[in-house]
Parts: sequence; structure tokens; C-alpha cells
Amino acid sequence: MKFLRRSKTRILLFLAVVGPGFITANVDNDAGGIFTYSQAGAQFGHLLLWTMIPITLALIVVQEMSARMGAVTGKGLSDLIREEFGLRITFFMMIGILIINFGNVVTEFIGIASSLGLFGLSRFVTVPVCAVIVWLIVVKGQYKSVEKVFLAASFFYVTYIFAGVFAHPLWKDATIATFKPPAPSAFRDQAYLFMVIGLVGTTIAPWMQFYLQSSIVEKGVTKRGYKASRLDVVTGCVFTDIVAWFIIVACAATLWVHGYRDIKTAADAAQALRPLAGDYTYILFAVGLFNASLFAASILPLSTAYTVCEGLGFESGVGMKFNEAPAFYWLYTLLIVAGGALEILIPEQRLIKIAVWSQVLNGVVLPFVLVFMLLLINKKELMGEYVNTRLFNVVAWATTVLVIGLSVVWAFASLKG
Repeated sequence: MKFLRRSKTRILLFLAVVGPGFITANVDNDAGGIFTYSQAGAQFGHLLLWTMIPITLALIVVQEMSARMGAVTGKGLSDLIREEFGLRITFFMMIGILIINFGNVVTEFIGIASSLGLFGLSRFVTVPVCAVIVWLIVVKGQYKSVEKVFLAASFFYVTYIFAGVFAHPLWKDATIATFKPPAPSAFRDQAYLFMVIGLVGTTIAPWMQFYLQSSIVEKGVTKRGYKASRLDVVTGCVFTDIVAWFIIVACAATLWVHGYRDIKTAADAAQALRPLAGDYTYILFAVGLFNASLFAASILPLSTAYTVCEGLGFESGVGMKFNEAPAFYWLYTLLIVAGGALEILIPEQRLIKIAVWSQVLNGVVLPFVLVFMLLLINKKELMGEYVNTRLFNVVAWATTVLVIGLSVVWAFASLKG
């Protein structure tokens, strides 16, 4: 009986805090992410599958650190950076995050337009309508209702798992490639390095840490609910990278095998899949892309608004009314309007580079965010007994150093032409 009571208590506690970790990890598979995974499979087949295991472990550690800081301090990440390191550093970081996140927002609207374009719908109609839907969900909803919508959207990513199965991949080869890195010569290829950085950047994006910590705080998760919140984070990280694995495998089994190397958007991948893997895979891929794009078009502006307003000391939160947090909601509105307008006004071919570079810039900027996080979470006076363990420090610092190293090598290779 005691065991049953304890189990019931743990389940109820988990259900009370589930949301921020699972949602944040899944938004990571946005239009830019799906494009990056599709391109990885199309260009290199199974050669990048080995990255999924270390990236997943790194993602779990980084996300857990954000959730822990939010639960222990009751403050968002940019709020803590401002308090501990000063307004000047925070201001410049906010500018950088704002620019990168805006590129990501534009990418989401490209995903919305291109995914619905696969069904014959004009972007001049779909982008404005979806922009209004995204705006209403957040501005007119309360935190609990908004979170329920986001959780429902998270489970739609299962469409990519089905798409991967319907693509009939070589399961044995894919499994071996997941646990066996390629020959060292692969890392001399500039395109391969570029894709590795892109995969890291799209899977462990800087905005995620700010959004997760702010969501933990707004949801009211405290030290008491921290362990259940950690399970929420781990579950979300594992699920999102399983989805990423299936996207790479699906594109490797179809596009790479048949020589379709040059895809410029995730919608290109869906169109190319149709004659190779059938209508079911095509529809699942297209529906998944729309869900991911609409989902992320809600979260990314929200994350940016949280980050900038907390960093500069303005009121923020979905639980507040428009007149209680005007800077928060106006910034959210501006990002949606500007992102949607750019998608409509500028030819899509010119916007494609934004989609690619936004993911790579995520990987380049990530180390700076990780350094601030590591300095904060190891402050005894701030975290008390919840400071990082040695293992967490080793993994987090190793991730930081590795990303910096990859970025430097890639930049050097680019300069050499």
C-alpha cells in the first residue's frame, strides 16, 4: 500500500510539472531543424547518425541545468545574468539573441508557407492567417491553456517516426552508424564540419535555455518539484532526438540512396520523398513540417520576449495581461509581424540562406550561453546544495569546448576555400 501511495504521489507530482522540458525539447525540431536533419540524411546518408547519442546526452545535461536553476532561484536565465554580471553584458547578449532568434522566426514562417504550399495553398493567405492564430494562442490564452496547446503539438512529431518506418530504411546499417563514428578523414570535409555544427546548433539552441528556465519559473516549479521536472526534461530530450534520428534515416533511405543531394528547404525533402517513399510518407512529412513550424512560430518569439524583457528588467509572462506586460507582448507581436512580412515580401530563394545560417549561428553562439550558465550554476551562494556535480561540469564544459573547436576548424576551412 505504501508503494502504491508513493507511486501515485510521484505520478501526480510529475503530471503537475510536466510541460516545460518536453515542450522546449520538441520545439527544437522546428522548420530549420527538420531542414538540417533532412539535409544531413540527403547529403551524407548515415554518416551523421553517430552524433545523435552525444548530442542527446549534452542536451539532457544543458536542459537539466536550466530547469534546476529556474526551480532553485525562481528567476529566468537572462534575469540571473543581469544580476550577476551586469546590465552591459546582458544588453549585448540580448541583442545577439534577438538577431539570431529573429532569423529562426523567419525560418518558421518559411516552413509554414512551404508546408501548406505542398497542398496547393498560397503563402499570401496561409502566412497571415497562421500569424494571427499564433498571436491569439499566446496573447489571449492563460499559461495553463497555452501549455496544453503546446503539449498537444509536441506529440504530433510522431508523424516523423511513421515517415521513417514507411521509408523502409536499412535498419542494420542505420543502427551500426548510430554507434560507430566515421573515419577521421570525414572531418577534413568542410561541408561535413558545417553539418555537424548545424546539428549541434539546431539540437542545442541558445534560445532553449532561456525559454525553459522562464517556463519553469512561470509554471511555479520549486525545489520540491525539481526531480519530477528533471524527468520531464529527460523524456523530452530523448523523444526529440529519436524524432531527429528518424528524419535523418528517412532521408538517407530515399534521397541519399537515389542521389537527391541538393535540397533547399524541408518542403523540398517532402516533395522528393513522394515518388521514392509514397504518398503516406509525403503527407506525414508535410503535416509534421506544418505542425513543427506553427508550433515554433509560437515559441521562438515567446522565448525572445522572455529573454529580452527579463534581461532588461521588464515584466514578462503569459500569465499576465497585455497592459501588465506591454513590452513583453509588443515585442512578441513585432517579431511575429516582421517574420511573417519578410516571408511574404522577399522571394523565398533569398530567405533560404537565413534558414541555414540561423542554425549554424546557434551553434557558434551556444558556447557563450553555456559559459554563463556554468558560472551561475556553480555559485554556491546562488544554488546552495544544487550546484553542478563533477560529472555535469565535465559534460557541459566538454560540450562548450567541442562546439568552440568545431566552429574554429570550420571557419579555418572556410577561409582556406
